[in-house]
Amino acid sequence: MTTRAFRQVDVFTDTALLGNPLAVVLDGTGLSDAQMQAFAAWTQLSETTFVLPPTPEGAAGGADYRVRIFTPGMELPFAGHPTLGTAHAWLSAGGQPRQSGQLVQECGVGLVTLKSIAGRWAFAAPPLQRHTPAPALLAEVLAALGLHADEVLAAQDLNNGPHWLGLLIDSVDSLLALEPDHAALKRLNTKVGIAAKRAPSRDGLIRRANREARAFASSARITDDPTDLEVRAFAAPVGIAEDPVTGSLNASLAQWLMAEGHMPARYSARQGTALGRAGQVFLSQDDTGQVWVGGDVVGCVEGTVRL
Repeated sequence: MTTRAFRQVDVFTDTALLGNPLAVVLDGTGLSDAQMQAFAAWTQLSETTFVLPPTPEGAAGGADYRVRIFTPGMELPFAGHPTLGTAHAWLSAGGQPRQSGQLVQECGVGLVTLKSIAGRWAFAAPPLQRHTPAPALLAEVLAALGLHADEVLAAQDLNNGPHWLGLLIDSVDSLLALEPDHAALKRLNTKVGIAAKRAPSRDGLIRRANREARAFASSARITDDPTDLEVRAFAAPVGIAEDPVTGSLNASLAQWLMAEGHMPARYSARQGTALGRAGQVFLSQDDTGQVWVGGDVVGCVEGTVRL
């Protein structure tokens, strides 16, 4: 066994314990696939990452490092909160980007660029493949969720590495009240990401974030929530009943919802409310059409692990 540098960070929050935690092994050199998977299963976090030197192809493309991303049950080609969390851990451990103000991560989907936007790191959403879901599968998923078809405003099969069935429904209240049949979703082998647009405040004033409310939100919604979209992610097929905050899902939702005119080219999303979290994801589309996914990251644990 080798002693390896280790970090645990909280992603998509500026307040520790309110986002989505990530375990980062900063030197995964020499570890087998089985060892990585076993450690990820042991942490029982939604994802654990292992940092490696870039491959020759990745280095030629400008990669600063390579990352492998594991859930408790499988390896992922890409995931958003591990991308931001690993970048934070790598930089805090002394990593030096090849290009100032920009990072390039190599992972299963290829090279992912990160840059600083409005004082926080954001990653470029990978290309999205999407299509209308099969009616029979959609009906079974809605039954497992306890949703009626007339509550669904739009549905789309989304794939940007991770594969999600995306739903836009008509009510934040309905979204937060969902109690899915996770066994049925696992049997259907379908991860589901559900979003609902937040109604503007009645008085027309700019909504204000309330840090104290976030810290004590429990499972209640945040008072005067400043975000535009509420999101939940159910991922029983990969061993996670509900993910606190999901960057890859928010990336694909943004690409879809912006393209179809459901959301503007700049908005923020809340995720984790039903789990007592207060994750916030910042989505924006630049002049080239590229969608960027940003969020804050807080360091929580620093030390070593023997693997």
